[in-house]
Amino acid sequence: MNKPALLLINLGTPDSPSYLDVFKYLRQFLMDGRVIDIPYIFRFFLVTLIICPIRSFSSGKIYKKLWDLSGGVSPLLKNTEQLTKKLNQKQVKYNVFYAMRYQKPSIQQALSEIKKTNPSELIILPLFPHYASATSGSVFEDVSKILSRDWVIPSFKFISQYYDHPSFIDAWVDAAKDFNLSDYDKVIFSYHGLPNSQVNKVYFDNQCDGKNCEHEINNDNYYCYKATVYETSKLIAEKLSLPRDQYEVTFQSRLTNNWLEPFSDVVLENLPAEGIKKVLVFSPAFTSDCLETVIEIGDEYEELFIKAGGQTLDYVPSLNFSDAWVQAIIDITNSK
Repeated sequence: MNKPALLLINLGTPDSPSYLDVFKYLRQFLMDGRVIDIPYIFRFFLVTLIICPIRSFSSGKIYKKLWDLSGGVSPLLKNTEQLTKKLNQKQVKYNVFYAMRYQKPSIQQALSEIKKTNPSELIILPLFPHYASATSGSVFEDVSKILSRDWVIPSFKFISQYYDHPSFIDAWVDAAKDFNLSDYDKVIFSYHGLPNSQVNKVYFDNQCDGKNCEHEINNDNYYCYKATVYETSKLIAEKLSLPRDQYEVTFQSRLTNNWLEPFSDVVLENLPAEGIKKVLVFSPAFTSDCLETVIEIGDEYEELFIKAGGQTLDYVPSLNFSDAWVQAIIDITNSK
C-alpha cells in the first residue's frame, strides 16, 4: 500500500524584505476573512488601500533586520524546510511535505506534489499548537477548497490542536535546558494575541468571560485559544517545577486594545518597578522562530524592559527543527 502523506503547514513569510514582496504577503494574509472578520468590501478597502500601502514600508525594514540576523533568509521558511527534512530522515511511515498558508510554497503546490505519490491517507498538521479560526481554521478552509476540486480525494485527517500533548510539552522543556530558571525573577509565557471578538465566537453564547479559562479546560472551552494557552503554560511550568507565582501568561502583537490581555509589552514595562529585574520569555504558540520571536521579543521587548529598569531579558528559542520537536510531531501524528 502507498504511504500516507503528512503535510506540515506554517503561517508564511514574504519572499524577501522588499516593499513589493511584503505588500503581497500582508495583502494575502490580511484579506483572509478568518484573520480580519469583517465584510469583504470593507476588508478590501481597509487592507488594500490603507494597511498594506502604509505597513509595507515599516514591516519591510523589520523583515530586513530579521533576514540579516538569520543569514539572509527567512528563519520560518528555513526552519520549516529543515523540520521536514529531518522528519523524512527519522521515520518511514509517512512521506512528509510542507507548505505555507500565505505565499510560497503554497498549499496548492504542496498538494500537487502529494498527489503524485497517490497517498493512502492525507494528514494535515498545522504548526499551530492551539486552535484558532485565524490559523488552523484558515488552513482547514483552504485545504478543503483545494481538495474539493480534485476528482480523487484520499482519506483525510486534520489535526486541529495539540497544545497539551505530552511530547509537545516535553519539547518545550527540552528547549529550556540551556537556561537556569533560578537565575530569573520571573518567567513570561507570551502568546500571539487575538481579538476578543474572535475568542468569543468559539462559544454558543458568544462570551468567553466566565468560562474559567485561566484555570481549567472544560467542555465549553476546549477550543478556546485563551484556555488552551493557559493550559500549555501550566503543563510546561509543572514539568519545570515552576511555582504559579513565578510565571505569568501574556499576549503580544496586538493591533488594538480590544485583544486578549494582559499585553506582553505592558507587563514587561511594569515588572522592573515591582523589583523584577531578570526575565525569561517562552513563546509556545510559535513552533518556528520568526519576526514575533526574534525581533518583537528578542529585540523590541528586551529594549523596552531594559529601558524600564530591567537587567536581563532572555527568550527561549522556538522548537524549530530540534530532535525533541521532530519526535513530538511523530508522536502527535501517530496518536491522533
